[in-house]
Amino acid sequence: MFEGELLGVFALTWQAAVMLGLGGLLIYLGIAKQVEPVLLVPIGMGVILANVPLGGLTEAGGLLAVLRKAGIDTQLFPLLIFIGVGAMIDFGSLLERPYTVFLGAAAQFGIFGTFFLAYFLGDGGLRFFDFSFKDAISIGIIGSADGPTSIYVATMLGSKYTPAIVVAAYSYMALVPIIQPPIMRALTTEAERRLAMPTRAQKVSRRTRVLFPIVTILVVGLIAPKATPLIGTLMFGNLLRESRVLERLSQAAQNEMANIVTILLGLTVGGMMVARDFLRLETIMIYVMGVVAFALGTAAGLILGKGMYLASGKRINPLIGAAGISAFPMCARVVQRVGLEANPQNHLLMHAAGANTAGQIASVVAGGAALVLAPFFA
Repeated sequence: MFEGELLGVFALTWQAAVMLGLGGLLIYLGIAKQVEPVLLVPIGMGVILANVPLGGLTEAGGLLAVLRKAGIDTQLFPLLIFIGVGAMIDFGSLLERPYTVFLGAAAQFGIFGTFFLAYFLGDGGLRFFDFSFKDAISIGIIGSADGPTSIYVATMLGSKYTPAIVVAAYSYMALVPIIQPPIMRALTTEAERRLAMPTRAQKVSRRTRVLFPIVTILVVGLIAPKATPLIGTLMFGNLLRESRVLERLSQAAQNEMANIVTILLGLTVGGMMVARDFLRLETIMIYVMGVVAFALGTAAGLILGKGMYLASGKRINPLIGAAGISAFPMCARVVQRVGLEANPQNHLLMHAAGANTAGQIASVVAGGAALVLAPFFA
């Protein structure tokens, strides 16, 4: 009794040990390598807390179980995060460079490509895995590179793999600086990466900036009603920013609220990585398909970027297409870094930010479309 109930070391399985090591690795990457520490450190700590034998944090009434029920199952955390993200986003880059909207749309190919792959491997084809139509859609949403959208769609569709999908989405969001650069270098030439683009663009009026979030809610809501909670909270946060009369609320959304919810969400996501549920063939396959989703989205954006490069008479750097996936602002920073490696005078951040913010909206639309279409094909 003493050993079984009081000493966790005697209840430690190899699966739990693997997960404890994984949690430590995530914390190491966040702190030592500074790979998106805001995400990886809370997630890593959540993994450790969830897998300490006899800790009880994931059992009914435990801290991580309560957080999951209150924040994930109700979709509260992703919607609150979107208010903070909206308050942080400056859509000026998109409004000044409207052509970047096509790059954001192209990068969503990762969603559909991964959906077809998951469905083909599951109930729609080979039946190697127990992936239903709704599971396949939920897995495909990982390609949006948008954690809140992944949580929302997988939860709304009731996918039995929601924990794995959420963990994969957030883990790969944090690893964008590692995943994307090799693909960017493989699909572009040195000459293309060196291409410098003008940093100045026509300024957008305050009226346009204020009207943009309102018009976007109406347009997206009428096209994909199921996306209204996501686009509504995102654009509400942006309206706080652009109104210029709600500075206190905007700063609170960007800082206090976003920071608190990020901590809670990170711990909860990590807490969903329990050894007995996570170390399964289907879960590992979802993680593999998460890489495929990010790679397809990145590649699709780059390919369209190369098309724009040629169509514009070599005036558009194709690297900015990689920012079309909506991991904001990580993707734009990665594009800037890779561009600077090729040409120290190459400042692509504002152009990439346009594609990045366009991808944020496109991923929400794609998520809403998936929710609308799922009942008809399931």
